[in-house]
Amino acid sequence: MRSNLIAGLDVGTTKTSAVIAELVGEGRRRPELRILGVGQARTAGVRREVVTHIEETTESIQKALKEAELMAGASVDRVWCGISGEHVSARTSMGVVAVSGDEITPADLERVHEVARAVPLAPDREFLHAIPQEYMVDGQRGIKDPVGMSGTRLEAEVYLVTAAASASTNLKRAAARAGYRVQALVLAPLATARAVLTEDEKEVGVAMVEVGAATTEVAGFYEGKIRHVSILPFGGDSLTNDLVRGLSIPFAEAQRAKEEHAVAFAQLVDPQETVELPGPAPGQTRQVARELIAHIVEQRLDEIFGMAQDRLERAELLDRLGAGIVLTGGTASLHGILEMAGQVFASPVRIGVPEEGLSGLADSVRRPRFATVAGLCLHGADRYYETGEGASTLSSGVMSRVGAWIREFF
Repeated sequence: MRSNLIAGLDVGTTKTSAVIAELVGEGRRRPELRILGVGQARTAGVRREVVTHIEETTESIQKALKEAELMAGASVDRVWCGISGEHVSARTSMGVVAVSGDEITPADLERVHEVARAVPLAPDREFLHAIPQEYMVDGQRGIKDPVGMSGTRLEAEVYLVTAAASASTNLKRAAARAGYRVQALVLAPLATARAVLTEDEKEVGVAMVEVGAATTEVAGFYEGKIRHVSILPFGGDSLTNDLVRGLSIPFAEAQRAKEEHAVAFAQLVDPQETVELPGPAPGQTRQVARELIAHIVEQRLDEIFGMAQDRLERAELLDRLGAGIVLTGGTASLHGILEMAGQVFASPVRIGVPEEGLSGLADSVRRPRFATVAGLCLHGADRYYETGEGASTLSSGVMSRVGAWIREFF
């Protein structure tokens, strides 16, 4: 019997991905996961990262997780689920308490966290994360763990992430109808960063730019701390829509042209090269310069990366990115995107894929489009090491799904 199975679920605008992994290497500094199964399904009922049709989303979740379970030869009863979208917001909050004894205890730590979290929250919002950034003891900054230290005044800087309550509730409900309990909702950029960024990069300064289908997620790190998160309302679908208008072809044909012929940096294309696209009448074809496709794609990516750069500049991070930019997400697989991003950001750029801490069928997820779902599994493994919660066992999976089905109807 396998125990300690961690499952990640990423419900995106165009695809739903699931990964099932087994915890191995107990006692190591950071958990290691053996990838057992990977599943994918076309997403239905989701628009711009928000559930718009419960039943269609439920079906997408079922298909992806069933495929992953079939490959893994094991069932799970709970998932770590990613959440994203323009409804997500983040801010820094400070908490201050008086130390109760001669030294700082875990109870003092919990009190200062509660004070930092005690901010006004609208009824339609809910907390996703409260991430400790650093602590100060009697004015001394830069403390990562103050427990055991002497002092009279303890301060905490906490990064608070909130989301629309309706968006998170509907996502949980769709998973429950599919027969799975959401262990926790995890902000997708944080999960992705867990999979593609190293601790050294976060320390010297790094920005992750994930270009998804409907949105582009930007996360900035410096001195080991998350400093900025923002979600831009443009992604790979924006490129496709531009091709629809620029080439006068249907969306499906524009998607195919993007996948087969698009280049993110027009200078890499031979001006004489042409590709065959559908003509104005059924059954007709026409020759189109590949350079035209590249120019359309390049212009939209230039706009998206320019917006990301602007967000990082406003957060005062642009000059602190010693490790440069890490690109990920499905659109990061476009040929020439490194050259394109390097020109915009004027910084070192690399493609981020899940690698560290993964074994087994790890090759199945070593692609930019699987960065978020792999990161969700790694995040779940981290939390399991800390709390002992969030893992499934082989024997509990079937009964828990029956229980979820019963709860849904009674």
